[in-house]
Amino acid sequence: MDTTSELLELVHRIGHRARHGYRRSLEPLGLSPGQARAMRELIEAGRPLRMVQLAEALRIVPRSLTPVVDALEEAGLVRRETDPANRRSTLLLITARGEEVYEQARQARREVARELFGGLSQEQRETLRELLGTVEQA
Repeated sequence: MDTTSELLELVHRIGHRARHGYRRSLEPLGLSPGQARAMRELIEAGRPLRMVQLAEALRIVPRSLTPVVDALEEAGLVRRETDPANRRSTLLLITARGEEVYEQARQARREVARELFGGLSQEQRETLRELLGTVEQA
């Protein structure tokens, strides 16, 4: 196997471990990774977002977002409001409960990262971050 194929396989396996660990750590919170990502985007936006804006931020089509938002709303983590600037649009707002649950999800993500990368020194982690950032930008 050539080096680039080996790298691709390693990145795939590490990504699988990260996704599996994160999914498992979110289960007690009643969240899927997609729901946690949607909550992160809402919180990081610092303001209510229209459904289409959130879909764009998540790089998904709006119709794929609907079941995610439905589940979050049913759990009391987000709420929908009519956009006063455009009554045909719906704004999504994170609730106080949603902020609490998201903080737990964020901590779960940190724990998974510690498990994956805890064996590396700070210098190695920084080098890996830089290299992966370069690959992402290429």
